[in-house]
Amino acid sequence: MDFLQQVWLGNKVMDYLIVLAVILFVLGVKKFLSRILAGLLFKLLNRVWANLDQKAFTSLVVQPLSVFLLILISVIALNRLTFPEQLNAELYNVTIRGILHAAGSIILIIAFIWLLLRMIDFIASILERKANLTPGNTDNQLVVFFRDFFKVIIAIIGILMIFKFAFGFAISTMLTGLSIIGAAIALALRESLENLIASFIIFFDKPFTVGDLVKVQHVTGTIERIGLRSTRIRTDQKTYVSVPNKQMVDSILDNLSLRTQLKGELRLQISLSTSSVHLKDFVEGIKKILAQKGIESATVSITDIAANAFLVNGDYFTRPVTHAEYLAIKENVNLEVLKLMEAMNIELSGTTTGIRIEGELFSQKTGSDDLT
Repeated sequence: MDFLQQVWLGNKVMDYLIVLAVILFVLGVKKFLSRILAGLLFKLLNRVWANLDQKAFTSLVVQPLSVFLLILISVIALNRLTFPEQLNAELYNVTIRGILHAAGSIILIIAFIWLLLRMIDFIASILERKANLTPGNTDNQLVVFFRDFFKVIIAIIGILMIFKFAFGFAISTMLTGLSIIGAAIALALRESLENLIASFIIFFDKPFTVGDLVKVQHVTGTIERIGLRSTRIRTDQKTYVSVPNKQMVDSILDNLSLRTQLKGELRLQISLSTSSVHLKDFVEGIKKILAQKGIESATVSITDIAANAFLVNGDYFTRPVTHAEYLAIKENVNLEVLKLMEAMNIELSGTTTGIRIEGELFSQKTGSDDLT
């Protein structure tokens, strides 16, 4: 008992042993305690969202929760001891005690922020699972967007807490100074802020969603991801393009996935040697060809009589099909029209060239009536 009452570096030996025992005890049972606390947190969340996956929640929060508990209880236990004045030297006008206090506060805050980030990941996984039950990918991308957004907010709060509790800065004074600096930064990063605002416009206005085929500023491709700053597009050439969100909002954007029909065209210049009866039968034959399966509506007409050809134009519309199916329909239409032209001996303008020699003119220039 006399030994336990001895004072070493300003503290009794018993106090050292008690602090050491508490830390070792927590070190040994931290996983058990963290699982108990994780179970309590899970019950609270389960009241808000039913049928949650407890195993997934436990795997996410047990590790950061156990680290947080170990650091918290260790800091509380060490606070029972008096820091030895013999060791309280100064380093660049900062005492060793102040450095250790700041380091402990930083580690504790980081562990707490880590726990909050894991909680956000779990909540995001719940919302993502619910979003998978709805048609479309809009809800899924919205979950990813707000998950990243709240993570950034939590990280900023953590940095402010470190400045406040570890270094003793006045947050109000610092925020006032940051507001002035922020205004200057906002001017410098105006485009980035515009892209951030545009990302909110995209999510709430929904001009397109993930998986849509779009065309914007000579870029055609499929939307793969909508981020805070830019939208990622997989082009038809399989390249990966990042387009700033501001341009996606301000530019004229054609959402090709929302087309109700796909349009095909026929532009034919028929030779003037074709009779009106054959021309009419030819137009009727094209109409029959365009009545095939896969084409919903079509119009064919003789639009004009030019100096060198009869102009026959046809427009047809298919249902929303894939690009490969559309090309197959278009190829079949073109081949059927060619077969019809061959069967009716109809030629396109310019495929044959006729030369006419005026006899009188030639005789006047040559002085002879014989033509060869």
